[in-house]
Parts: sequence; structure tokens; C-alpha cells
Amino acid sequence: MFAVVRTGGKQYRVAAGDKIAVEKLAGDAGDTIVLGDVLIAGEGDKLAEAGKVTVSAEIIAQAKSEKVTVFKKRRRHNYRRKAGHRQQMTLLRIVAVGDSKAEKKAAPKKEAAPKVEKTEAAPAPVEAKEAPQKAAAPKAKAAPKKEAAAEKPKAEKPAAKKAPAKKPAAKK
Repeated sequence: MFAVVRTGGKQYRVAAGDKIAVEKLAGDAGDTIVLGDVLIAGEGDKLAEAGKVTVSAEIIAQAKSEKVTVFKKRRRHNYRRKAGHRQQMTLLRIVAVGDSKAEKKAAPKKEAAPKVEKTEAAPAPVEAKEAPQKAAAPKAKAAPKKEAAAEKPKAEKPAAKKAPAKKPAAKK
């Protein structure tokens, strides 16, 4: 199923699984949002009522678009101005395009499953095991750096003197 949605003053034709870059939207990476302004929706040649269709998307990242260079010049007046701009944008992955009734029923089930996994007692020991490994790794890396720093003064040699410059031959 596809839909045409409007966001940031532009229109996008989207389907489930598409990735699009839109004007900046509020939210962090991993958040799920609903694009409410659906203009038209359908499947194949058949069109559906746009009011009943919702488009849900997941925010992949908040980023900046490509740089736009603005250059102004007035010839014969020695007037030149150069400026640049990078517009803020949000990268979205379209999760689902469909009826609002189906979306509301599916969303709570997806949210409930991760909560059950987080409440289990198993994650606590895993975190305890990871903490000593993280602490041990920086200590091992720090020791070679100190040794390398100690070797540098021994390896340094005084700079060689430059040869005196040659004098130009005198004219006769």
C-alpha cells in the first residue's frame, strides 16, 4: 500500500520500508512518529480514503543536508559575497502504511513485548559482567602509551647545523 503525505511543506509518496529525508521533525533516533497529513492513499490502481489511513515512521537520524553555496556578485562594482548553509533534516524509515484501526491495535503489542524482556532478571548479571571488561580494557591501553612517551626523549637528537650560505661571485 502507498500513500502521499505532506510534511515540511513538501509531498512524499511512501510505502512500507521506504527511507526518506524530510524537513527537521521533533524526536530522537529510534522514536516512532505518525505522519498525519495523508493526501491520498491506495494499493495498485485502487484508491482508499485518505482520512482513514495513517503512516507511521521511525526516525533513523537527525542530520544536515548537503551544503548550499550562496554567491552574490555585482559586476564592475567590486561586490562579492559568499555564504553557505546546511539545512537540518530528519531521516525516516516508513514502518507501516494502513488503516488507523489496524495501526492502533498493532502498536500496543509491539510496545508490550520489549517491556516484558526488560523486566526479566537476566539483564542485571550481564551488565555486571560487562562492567569489569570495560574497566580492564582502558588500563591495558593506558600502559603502552606511558612507555611510548618515555621513549621519545631518549630518541631525540640535536639538530644538525646548516652549512653557511655561498657568497655570489664578484663581477670583474
